[in-house]
Amino acid sequence: MQAWRTDSELAAARRDLAATIPGYVAPAAYGIARVDSGELTFGAVNAVGSSHRLPAVVLASVCGYIDRTGTYPLTREQLAAAAVLLAPAEAATHVDHPNLWSWRELLADAEPSSDYLAFFVTTDGDEPVDAHDAEFRALLRRSASA
Repeated sequence: MQAWRTDSELAAARRDLAATIPGYVAPAAYGIARVDSGELTFGAVNAVGSSHRLPAVVLASVCGYIDRTGTYPLTREQLAAAAVLLAPAEAATHVDHPNLWSWRELLADAEPSSDYLAFFVTTDGDEPVDAHDAEFRALLRRSASA
């Protein structure tokens, strides 16, 4: 199995995967949530300035994000596929992997009826696109002020 151990390998993986998404624009912020009976349970939140750019392109590759702020529905299978795609990053033991860990936790704690949403904010000033995105933005604001 492939393993990305160094910062250079992580950066190369990000570049290579981004190259498979024509027009890909790295988001200013992104995150994921599980939806259970309309309630959101958020995984890792990557605010503006986050250094976790590889998980963003991995998530984009499974949900269809290219370059527009939005809320992107995901199936359990798509989120599981994203976790598998990102797993080689764990070989880089000198950095934490909060996105991968939170994705796995969201999957492990899921009900059969759970759905998932990915949130991408292309530009910091973009307005929320729906009520779930507004909730994500509120969480971004809280995490930025903490």
